[in-house]
Amino acid sequence: MIDTHIHLYDEKYQPRLDAIIDEALNAGIRQMIVVGYDRESSLKATWMAEKYNFLRAAVGLHPSDVAREADEELAWLKELALHPRVVAIGEIGLDYYWDKTHVELQKKYFIDQIKIAADRGLPVSVHSRSAAADTYRILAEHVVPGVLHCYSMSLEMAREFVKLGYYLGIGGVLTFKNSKEIKDVVREIPIEHLLAETDGPYLAPEPRRGRLNKPSYLRYVVEKIAEIKEMPVSTVIEKLRENTKKLFSI
Repeated sequence: MIDTHIHLYDEKYQPRLDAIIDEALNAGIRQMIVVGYDRESSLKATWMAEKYNFLRAAVGLHPSDVAREADEELAWLKELALHPRVVAIGEIGLDYYWDKTHVELQKKYFIDQIKIAADRGLPVSVHSRSAAADTYRILAEHVVPGVLHCYSMSLEMAREFVKLGYYLGIGGVLTFKNSKEIKDVVREIPIEHLLAETDGPYLAPEPRRGRLNKPSYLRYVVEKIAEIKEMPVSTVIEKLRENTKKLFSI
């Protein structure tokens, strides 16, 4: 299995990082993509990918951090995007849930980072919350390979993103009892367009909900996908691995 989105540098992991990594490897996790959200976290993700041969990095500026960004040209991101262990630009995108003060600035940096990804030949890992229409419009106008990380939009929007060639990142929310909409998405969207992720340390799946989300918990997500799609777990693992390797060139 490959965890396509985790924040493994998070301070919550650090006291037991080696044990958490060993637990993940023993659970069948063979690779992880460590994802940044600003300059500092992107540097940490890259450093971890240098240290551990089973890790890769994604680097980017999260929409919630755009107002604090001092480098309007994102020179740091352009440089990190050249690193051989970096496999994506992310997480980037739009988030209107918490704060709509900087909507236009979010759009600007989203488009700027998509262009960096295109220039470097990298896919994007996209965060979108309460911003489905604008996210779709921008990705339709600036099409690059990528994934809608922690997908939480409607089935109708999922179909439209898939038509553009995007993958949908499926995480722990799928296992929640009342998560009907994302279950419908997984049921109806072909597995060829799905990826699996933890988004750790956030959104631990059932039966670990409310705890620190660890990469070893990815199996709960994969097993739920297999249950919904009525496919053997081994087949789901193989298909998701193929998708991940195709998108991220790993």
